[in-house]
Amino acid sequence: MSRDLAKTGTYLMLHLTIGFTVAYLLTGSVAVAGGIALIEPMVNAVAFFFHEKAWAAAA
Repeated sequence: MSRDLAKTGTYLMLHLTIGFTVAYLLTGSVAVAGGIALIEPMVNAVAFFFHEKAWAAAA
């Protein structure tokens, strides 16, 4: 496994853990926190894609 792939995996786990913890602290619900922790990164990935496209178009 390359270092970059390992770094990406550990960052993903960190991101999911933080997202779950914050959502759980705000809602008190494991189900809601789990949903938020899984959905938010997917939405963020789509937003990042369009963000990069906008920056490339502006360059």
